[in-house]
Amino acid sequence: MRAWIIAVGDRMPAWVESGYAEYVKRLSRDLPLQLVEVTAKSRADPARIKSDEAAALLAAIPKAAHVIALDGRGKPWSSEELSTQLGRWRMLGKDLAFLIGGADGLDESVLARADQRWSLGPLTLPHPIVRVVLAEQLYRAASLLANHPYHRG
Repeated sequence: MRAWIIAVGDRMPAWVESGYAEYVKRLSRDLPLQLVEVTAKSRADPARIKSDEAAALLAAIPKAAHVIALDGRGKPWSSEELSTQLGRWRMLGKDLAFLIGGADGLDESVLARADQRWSLGPLTLPHPIVRVVLAEQLYRAASLLANHPYHRG
């Protein structure tokens, strides 16, 4: 099983790239993680921006992947619950695709395509930070499944 983070936005600050890279390195054995960046649109019409970003996100989803949309209206999971989810996802035998929207969030067409919606909590997080938090939480979940001491809850 491989995991993909498909995210709106490119040219991230060095601290985002560094933080993300650290968790990708840690996950390389347990859950290979690959990032696909979709260029953020900068037109004036927010509806058109979301629509264009949606088309690019949907086109980047690997064939037959299980899709998880990062959405504030999704289900929040504790680290332990995410670990249980990761175990279930492994049993599916499919790749995973985590979708991160741009500044205006995810278009309804992306949410409709998602197999699951996951909320990182009630805080509003800038989308660059979400990719770092997502990678760290996937590492924590994989560590829990492997009985690794990283997670000391």
